[in-house]
Amino acid sequence: MRIPKVACVALVVILGITSVIRQSQPRANAADGVSPGASVADRDGHKHVPDDYRTTYQILGSWAVAADDSQGSKELHVVYASPGVIDAYRRDKRFPDGAVLVKEVFKAATSEMTTGTVSRADGLKGWFVMVKDAANSHPESALWGDGWGWSWFDAGDRSKTTTTNFKAQCQACPCRRGRPTGFTSMDTLR
Repeated sequence: MRIPKVACVALVVILGITSVIRQSQPRANAADGVSPGASVADRDGHKHVPDDYRTTYQILGSWAVAADDSQGSKELHVVYASPGVIDAYRRDKRFPDGAVLVKEVFKAATSEMTTGTVSRADGLKGWFVMVKDAANSHPESALWGDGWGWSWFDAGDRSKTTTTNFKAQCQACPCRRGRPTGFTSMDTLR
């Protein structure tokens, strides 16, 4: 039995549209529209940098960290939020449970250009990953507390954190200034 060309074309178009719609929808938690943090942490609380954060997360913001003793910048930071987190924060004025923030930290190179002194990314230093955890799911872990899971990952290994204690290494970071390790786009980490 031959299927008319029009029916074949219509079927291909419908399948294509369905595929685009499914791919454009964030994997969400039914309760609040936020992708759960479990995608970056196993049941024991060990975190990793998600493979797809650049394509599925939203950019929250970026900034340069000024050089200590010269012109230009020493680092460039770019922060991504898991799907639904930005809208939930705007709506509720707090991060929803399961929210994931990923901060890329780049070394910066500064040079004179025709437009003036310019700093640019000059190699990835690593990632900082945070997971909102209102339930305090891992009270025995030194990487979970104050309502968040915290971890730094050196470039080259997305699955092994070099952080051993969030209070000593993450909260004591000089760039915090009352915020989580430089996530300056939000007023607080509620």
